[in-house]
Amino acid sequence: MPAETASETVSETPSPTGSEIVSVTGWGRTAPTAARLVRPRTYEEAVAAVRECGARGAVPRGLGRAYGDAAQNAGGAVLDMTGMDRIHAIDAAGGTVLCDAGVSLHRLMEVLLPLGWFVPVTPGTRYVTVGGAIGADIHGKNHHVSGSFSRHVLSLELLTADGSVRTVGRGTPLFDATAGGMGLTGVILTATLRLQPVETTLMTVDTERASDLDDLMARLTATDHRYRYSVAWIDLLARGAATGRAVLTRGDHAPLTALPARARRAPLSFRPSRLPPAPAFVPGRLLNRRTVGLFNDLWYRKAPRARTGELQKLTAFFHPLDGVPHWNRVYGRGGFVQYQFVVGHGEENTLRRIVRRIARRGCPSFLAVLKRFGEADPGWLSFPRPGWTLALDIPTGMPGLVTLLDKLDEDVAGAGGRVYLAKDSRLRPELLASMYPRLDDFRALRAQLDPRGVFTSDLARRLSL
Repeated sequence: MPAETASETVSETPSPTGSEIVSVTGWGRTAPTAARLVRPRTYEEAVAAVRECGARGAVPRGLGRAYGDAAQNAGGAVLDMTGMDRIHAIDAAGGTVLCDAGVSLHRLMEVLLPLGWFVPVTPGTRYVTVGGAIGADIHGKNHHVSGSFSRHVLSLELLTADGSVRTVGRGTPLFDATAGGMGLTGVILTATLRLQPVETTLMTVDTERASDLDDLMARLTATDHRYRYSVAWIDLLARGAATGRAVLTRGDHAPLTALPARARRAPLSFRPSRLPPAPAFVPGRLLNRRTVGLFNDLWYRKAPRARTGELQKLTAFFHPLDGVPHWNRVYGRGGFVQYQFVVGHGEENTLRRIVRRIARRGCPSFLAVLKRFGEADPGWLSFPRPGWTLALDIPTGMPGLVTLLDKLDEDVAGAGGRVYLAKDSRLRPELLASMYPRLDDFRALRAQLDPRGVFTSDLARRLSL
């Protein structure tokens, strides 16, 4: 396993056979808590881990890329599912795969791309597990076309609190509670996925600059339907007439005919490049409005005003940060918060108001993206809904951060929007019900399925899920 795929955990003290006491945190490296880490490798070991998890319960965990506390369980058990990582069957004609939930999207790409298939949805990193992708119901640059990950899950096997293994199909309440349910309905053991056919591992990419937020939204609204993948990097430090200026990048899988002759000899080769690891930490004083503002200005100005048909490697288009091991360290020892919200179409004024507020506060964020979501999928706690989603990274040391994010939460909730639970570590619980209308259904199903509260997490306790 490459070093950058390891969960953000630090071993502290030996514990009973097959487990150890560790300090566990999310990818944002905030609020670590101690738990007993168990690494099951078989169905039987997974069942035993659930039955013996103790009074503080258990939560399944993949590769630790949830930014907040969704895969932490203070004083309880954390089930590291990466030991269950077999690919059981591939239908190369029909385009489906049956695999363990601990298989990473990176591994699927290694195996499937040479056969002409790609994962149907990928977030900004390929170092997430299939189980984590379902539990967070991840989305990617193609949500406006393909929806979220669960839309492409045909069935799954779920280990529930009573120790039984259930086959769960689409369209059932248990499937809809599990997709986006943050691991709180049980442990996903296997899943059958529908795949995306591709002819090459290159992308044809169009890039253009947008002068401000209104220009960006107009371009996305008018032309997004022409592209399978679409995302905009947005400068959240720009102010005045340039507020919300952005670099818009959109593309699709390159057909074989688009490749130069030399590339056609191995059109489905998959060789991700790697850069040196990020520094162990960056002094917080280096990440301020001035330094990040200079970076953002340079990034915006070096982007082409308009360029079409550029061929890019698949990894450069989807996962540029995966080439930098431990990039999450650049925010300093205190870590960072990734804040992501969605507001619906018709709430563009809310989005404008939030972007202006962030710009006025001088949030030193150089990783900020804006996308359009398409139709929502049926997961009761799934994050995407039709509208606009903005995600940004903010160092925890920023003065006034808590007050700012609390105010943004209120704006989002007031507009009928929601924040992404897979990235949250500080939402106030009283806002949750207005953001997720099926919350009561989720709680009721959990109470029926798991009356003793076997499956829980720091996130679940904080938000009373």
